[in-house]
Amino acid sequence: MYRDLYKWAYKLSPVVPSELVADAFELAREIREFDMRASPYDLSALGYEPVCIESPEGKREYVDAQRSFADRARGIRERLIAECARLCASIR
Repeated sequence: MYRDLYKWAYKLSPVVPSELVADAFELAREIREFDMRASPYDLSALGYEPVCIESPEGKREYVDAQRSFADRARGIRERLIAECARLCASIR
């Protein structure tokens, strides 16, 4: 869902601000990194500290991160929608 923001921002990159594309990419990258850290694979040798979602602390960290990602995605989504509305209005 969040990665779709980057996909669409990138597809629209010729006509939307590069800052918007960069913000969407950064969010998608952070989400992917967090997903890898919360996976059952040990990636600590690669520098990724695991999120132990089986523990109450890890579960709390996971939920907090997901809320933060959703809040950040909301702002990017609103900016992307506003750009699309602006583009649609300019071709009428």
